[in-house]
Amino acid sequence: MYFATLSAEPRDPILAIIDAFASDRRTDKIDLGIGVYRDAEGGTPVMRVVKLAEQQLLAEQASKGYLGIEGDRHFVAALQPILFGTLPRALDIAGVQSVGGTGALRLAADLLALERRDRTVWFGLPTWANHLPLFAAAGLQTRTFRYVDPATQRVDGAALGDAVAQARQGDVIVVHGCCHNPTGIDLDLETWREIGVQCARKGLLPVVDMAYHGFGHGLDEDAAGLRALLEEVPAALIAYSCSKNFALYRERTGALFVVGSGLGVELAMSNLFALARANYSMPPDHGAAVVRTILQSPALARAWREELGEMRTRVRSLRAALAAHGRRGPVDLVPLGQQNGFFSSLPLDAGQIMHLREAHGIYIAPNGRINVAGLAETQLDRFAASLEELDSCVPA
Repeated sequence: MYFATLSAEPRDPILAIIDAFASDRRTDKIDLGIGVYRDAEGGTPVMRVVKLAEQQLLAEQASKGYLGIEGDRHFVAALQPILFGTLPRALDIAGVQSVGGTGALRLAADLLALERRDRTVWFGLPTWANHLPLFAAAGLQTRTFRYVDPATQRVDGAALGDAVAQARQGDVIVVHGCCHNPTGIDLDLETWREIGVQCARKGLLPVVDMAYHGFGHGLDEDAAGLRALLEEVPAALIAYSCSKNFALYRERTGALFVVGSGLGVELAMSNLFALARANYSMPPDHGAAVVRTILQSPALARAWREELGEMRTRVRSLRAALAAHGRRGPVDLVPLGQQNGFFSSLPLDAGQIMHLREAHGIYIAPNGRINVAGLAETQLDRFAASLEELDSCVPA
């Protein structure tokens, strides 16, 4: 029998939450597991500006022919100004459209492994659950360090410094561009610059995962750290996702950018095209066409920035409202007001997480990550009150 020698893999915990939530018959249940933006009614709507761009495409698009391995070149070019701005030093930048931000990361991992398989990729923990598997699947060794000091709810600068000190020339460090997943705790500008200085000094390559651009403090503000890093390093890889800031989740729209100089960038792009060809041949068109249509139109681009600003303001207001509840049971909600993006991590054990699910229909990821953007304003008080009971829960 074919495949009988395979071992079953554990189910993805987020997918398990989706199924459990769907089968829960309670009408007041709250899903804080999956990382999507939700409006006050609990929906994940198509952005108004996306609808306008789609109408334009419907009227004007003349073909559904293949894009080519590199995807939509105009889409990639249109992303560059909002991501990189005007860099103060001469760097060559080239990009390839990818199958979402996840596809961009996998292309980056494959490229790194192709160049040098004996390198180590460093991650600060906690990190996005798919980060380590993506790079390990490419055959790369991964190592971790502590990203956040639980006592201070701040970046653990000492642990970060130790990781950089241990890394060898040619190693890679993966950094969240903004709106850290799962903690919402971002690097400050000084730390970004220091990472750049140390990477340049030790010959380390930074890979920046930019998945929530615009949901922290604004497009330029959220890219300031990346731009500061690029002032210091000779090369970098940047994985970009349009899933959140254009709400194109199911369209799998992203890009991988190579930053460096001359021949190195040319060779990297040549190999990325070959990797893409062997992996998926060429990326899907629709999401990239929507983004390109928006960004090439001054009116649509302005409308997109305004609509993204509305979503960001709502998420920040939810954070402020949660923070105003102060400490509830074992959870201090005050730090959530200073964090960014969709996610925060609550110090909850398995028993407390299960109690919230069983007693209140509140679904949280097993690591305590909550999607702040998944809350409705009418659910804030109930969520905060449910935390009061957790002091008496027996640890699982």
